[in-house]
Amino acid sequence: MIKRKRLAAFAAIASLGLVVAACGSDGDDGASDTTAAAAEGGSESTAAPSGDLKLGIAYDTGGRGDGTFNDAAGRGADQAKTELGFQLDELEAVSDEDRQPNLEALTANGDNPVIAVGFLFSDTLGTVAAANPDTQYGIVDGFLDPCLDEGTNVHCLGFAEEQGSFLVGAAAALKSETGHIGFIGGQEIDLIKKFEAGYIAGAKAVNPDIKIESAYLGAAGDNAAWGSPDKAKGIALGWYADGADVIYSAAGGSGNGTIEAAVEADKWAIGVDSDQYLTASSEEAKAHILTSMLKRVDVAVFETAKAIADGTPLPGVVTYDLAVDGVGYATSGGYVDDIKEKLEEYKQQIIDGTIVVPTAP
Repeated sequence: MIKRKRLAAFAAIASLGLVVAACGSDGDDGASDTTAAAAEGGSESTAAPSGDLKLGIAYDTGGRGDGTFNDAAGRGADQAKTELGFQLDELEAVSDEDRQPNLEALTANGDNPVIAVGFLFSDTLGTVAAANPDTQYGIVDGFLDPCLDEGTNVHCLGFAEEQGSFLVGAAAALKSETGHIGFIGGQEIDLIKKFEAGYIAGAKAVNPDIKIESAYLGAAGDNAAWGSPDKAKGIALGWYADGADVIYSAAGGSGNGTIEAAVEADKWAIGVDSDQYLTASSEEAKAHILTSMLKRVDVAVFETAKAIADGTPLPGVVTYDLAVDGVGYATSGGYVDDIKEKLEEYKQQIIDGTIVVPTAP
């Protein structure tokens, strides 16, 4: 069984079945055409637990503990272990060079499915999957051409991030007292622009004249963008000083800097991917997290594992949207209780198709 260790140690002890655990990066411009039938929190399986069920999770740099994207994947993996009887094996990429060896190690360990957490696995996953046609692979936020092939063993797990971001954008505008809000993205790529586009659209649905600042922490390919909380904090402090009172970050671990800035400025921050109120470092931080845009990576991981356990064919491309609670907004702290009715109205309009949320600013 692969356990949590640093990758540097893994090379020496891989033959003993030990591996690494952790979390990864957020982002990519994926394509999708199938909506997943996933319920919030996953669904209970009637499949009998089996010692042959082995789930491999390949996290990107950062690992469990990021409080956002990869922690969500970890929760889904834990649920598959508890409810479906999977043995759970996890690896973290410490550097860019680790992704392919990690996927190969999980495959060699007999894990099926193997799920890569983050679009940065796209190139290497294609190579590994082609060499191992009997193993099923999932990739969160990545898009590979094999996902479109009939009977594929590669499954692209995507999300309607723009829909969830619309709701937190509406929340930002409804709670803003200055009519001035902001958005901080990680890498400037199409996936993160979906977050920005939804946020802007939601805010403008409430207040067409609202002022919205936008900034990115790095260009496409700049992986430091996901781990630069000081940079995000500096941008956020500047905007708060200029009158912004709510800032939403879609930047992986960098978003923690926005939360720190919100505490110092006594303003609001909006979390992403996971409910960051629940993972906040302090009560003071919790008091400044208005809401979080929930991206149910946990549902995607669990449902992929469940399909394997049940022997159900997996579609090549799956989209988790508002209609299946694949995205949403958090209510922890009670800070949006007074506007929840309005947010639910917007949610239903998006599900009904009355509101079509843009995917680019």
